[in-house]
Amino acid sequence: MAGAVGAGVLMLLAAGCGGASAGRAKPGASPTVVPAKPLPMESAARTGTWTGSDHKAHPMRFKPTRLAAGHPSDLSHIRLDDNLKGLVPYYLTVSYTNTGKETVSGLYPERNFSVNGVDGQAGEQVSLFRTNPLATGNGLPPQCQESGKATLAAGETSAVCQIFMLPKGLKPGNVSYEDDGGGTLLWQIGGAQQGASGVLPPHKPADAVTTDSDRRTATVLATPKSIRTGSLDDLSRFDLGAEEKQLVPYYVTVVYRNTGRYDLLPSLNDSLTLTGASGRQARKMTLLDIGGPGVPQCPEAVPDKMLKPGATVTECTIHMLPKGDPPASLTFQGSADGARPVSWRATADDGK
Repeated sequence: MAGAVGAGVLMLLAAGCGGASAGRAKPGASPTVVPAKPLPMESAARTGTWTGSDHKAHPMRFKPTRLAAGHPSDLSHIRLDDNLKGLVPYYLTVSYTNTGKETVSGLYPERNFSVNGVDGQAGEQVSLFRTNPLATGNGLPPQCQESGKATLAAGETSAVCQIFMLPKGLKPGNVSYEDDGGGTLLWQIGGAQQGASGVLPPHKPADAVTTDSDRRTATVLATPKSIRTGSLDDLSRFDLGAEEKQLVPYYVTVVYRNTGRYDLLPSLNDSLTLTGASGRQARKMTLLDIGGPGVPQCPEAVPDKMLKPGATVTECTIHMLPKGDPPASLTFQGSADGARPVSWRATADDGK
């Protein structure tokens, strides 16, 4: 069973009757409910699959029916981890239908959904666990009450609401479902900004920090040149795994100029991460090809030699993303202590 793209967090809470609880609900009156703000989004039903504990892919139909932006105070009765405090909750409600001929059990499709920022950052998925057996309520905010059914007969439909957390100021860009069949289903959110704070335009040069072979701090000027959609035929010489054969290769080309004092290895693209619209991250794909021609469509480094101060090198690396999950951002994360990541918006150039 595939997990949701956003890392899931299980939070404890106390709801209903008083009593001891590992969640330690805050004392005092119930917090004032702030009405959630519905967001316009695509709501078309899409076909997909769900793989349960029986390891069989069951045909399903998924349809997001509501996405609403909440307020951090909605979860004031929950003891949140420090990294979640101050984040904005989003309430996603989806309907799911068993379109197969068999009953499906152990069904939790919300785990495969994600609400993603316009920069491709996946929202933090939060699930609430009630520890008080005498409680009469489920402890969920009133904007997110649908609990869903874990077992569906053929043709049956249910609905579930899932909470996702995004940083304040980051607008949601889409809702995604990571299909167990290998692809990604996307629903665009209307009114989303095309750019995000701190994310550079696609081809803008930017200073970045890295290290040389002796772990000394070095600097480069990085300029993304292109992100091209490749083909699995380009990789036919290599022994790809079954999961890799379900993905789409993207060729990421970046030009680096050594602005520091030390020689650098022509492997700066090792610090790149390509993030899909669903929030899925893809590091450089490593292909064993000692002495071979490599992948002509994506030469690793030109020139393939030590990068002297003031010199430039053009590097290309291959990153794999699911079908239907186009690139959203490209990030360079240097290895130097305290190095800050540099991110650009990413769009595929359709193989050109």
